[in-house]
Amino acid sequence: MKRIIIATVFCGLSGIYSGVFADVSLQSNADVQGSWTLDYTKKNATTAETIKREDNWSFSEGKVTIKHIPREGTYYDQSPVGFEVEGGKLKIGLLGRPDKFDVFSMLEKDDKTMVLKGKFGDIYHFSKK
Repeated sequence: MKRIIIATVFCGLSGIYSGVFADVSLQSNADVQGSWTLDYTKKNATTAETIKREDNWSFSEGKVTIKHIPREGTYYDQSPVGFEVEGGKLKIGLLGRPDKFDVFSMLEKDDKTMVLKGKFGDIYHFSKK
């Protein structure tokens, strides 16, 4: 009997917890249009440790350009790559690999902020530029 109660409580809590981090379904490319500053990333939704970032992501006309990417004490810009919204997810092409994509789910979005989750659980916090 004790095991049944524990299992019931666990299932109930896991259902509540998963609802907190439910994905927001993207409808079209217009949902991410504009320039966004990547403020920080996290390894997953529950970790407190953040990694400060300074990248600028500009979404326009089916292309995303990522600029001001920090690397070894300097910065570089990435050439534009294609992006699309498919199945409620954001797919961003990988540079030099036209048939490969990074896939992101949207966790939150309003007029000034956007939070994306990568396919391996990394969390990306953006602010509108």
